[in-house]
Amino acid sequence: MGSLGSPGDKPFTQAQYIEVLEGLRQRPEAHLAVYIHIPFCHVRCLYCACDTTITHSLERVDQYLDALEREMEMVSERIGLGRPLQHLHVGGGTPNHLTEPQLARLMEIVERHFTLTADSCTSIECNPRRVSVGQLELIRGLGFRRISFGVQDLNSDVQRAIGRVQSLGMVRDVCLTARQVGFDSINLDLVYGLPFQTPSGFQATLDQVLELAPDRIACFSYAHDPSKRPHQHAINPAHLPSPTEKLALFHRAVRTFTEVGYRWIGIDLFVLEDDELYEAQKTGRLHRNAIGYTTSPEQEVLAFGPSGTSEIGDALVRNETDLRLWQLRVNNGQFPISSGRCLDEADQRRRQAMLYLMCNLQLPATAAADLEYEQLCRKAEHGLVEISEEGIRVTPQGRYILHGLCAEQEELGSDCSTAQRHFRMLS
Repeated sequence: MGSLGSPGDKPFTQAQYIEVLEGLRQRPEAHLAVYIHIPFCHVRCLYCACDTTITHSLERVDQYLDALEREMEMVSERIGLGRPLQHLHVGGGTPNHLTEPQLARLMEIVERHFTLTADSCTSIECNPRRVSVGQLELIRGLGFRRISFGVQDLNSDVQRAIGRVQSLGMVRDVCLTARQVGFDSINLDLVYGLPFQTPSGFQATLDQVLELAPDRIACFSYAHDPSKRPHQHAINPAHLPSPTEKLALFHRAVRTFTEVGYRWIGIDLFVLEDDELYEAQKTGRLHRNAIGYTTSPEQEVLAFGPSGTSEIGDALVRNETDLRLWQLRVNNGQFPISSGRCLDEADQRRRQAMLYLMCNLQLPATAAADLEYEQLCRKAEHGLVEISEEGIRVTPQGRYILHGLCAEQEELGSDCSTAQRHFRMLS
């Protein structure tokens, strides 16, 4: 993720962030979503692009929870204590790296500062290699209704190359237990473009995942960038599929999942036909924020922990990514922000137009005026979009390059480099 500021921009200040939060206090009817980042793992997976720290120290995690509680205190003091949450998502890192007492404490911290209702959507990401029956029972008992497991790939050669070995039998047992303890929804994450992935091997993974009958499947693209993520140097680029082969892997995933009834949502998500996200896409109500796809475009996102990105009103604000710096600033009574920007009206319109196009695969003509028409016409010549008096529609072929299409739009026009950073931060 890039910086939210442009070279020469003034830093986003503590005073600006306080003003943004106090503006949220004046809107008690606003729908709130909270993202909590757990920046710890027990071992580094070689493909990982997350901001995480390897630790086995319980004391270090406890100190992190101390700082997390302080950050929530500072925010709730500005927006009002006990605001109801429409969505709570705990991600990482590895949230289930926490011990059972630490998981319980985490939820106590949340419930001291916010209100979870019967309608709140509560979700958590888990590493299936760290799961136990007792832990799943606790997580469900703490109120989490949705759970996501990182599978990535089930081929043993691929798993060894990325440092993430987990058998099909283990993943199957974890999913079965999650069903038995009462989770409403199970998501499985896959990654394409990994070393040693082949059409036949990846097809075997897709078929095995379908046997597990998840409610949702996310299929993400691997980004090999060892200059930013030094641990990826352990992956030999000669073992990675070519760009053409990589796209063919994703095409295979789309075909496999949609042929058995899953619906392709946005860029990389597949859901069952009765899923609320599919209903929202059909009616043009699907949206995407810093947490993921949602049916509530009006959600304000409050992010806690290092690297968290908040979306409040017209402001996009990112926390420090370095755990020690984040913790130092919080313990000194400062908001741990590293960058931020209040979008002007043109930026907001452009961002909303691209998010709408990405999520709902079409855009009314009134909103399409905020995008670069000449560039879209060139895409239309290649059959990637259709342009009419009603607006823009992404074609089936265009869906495969949807992310790139939107990113190119960000790069065009005046001051688009700023907008590009906004978009890439969210996607």
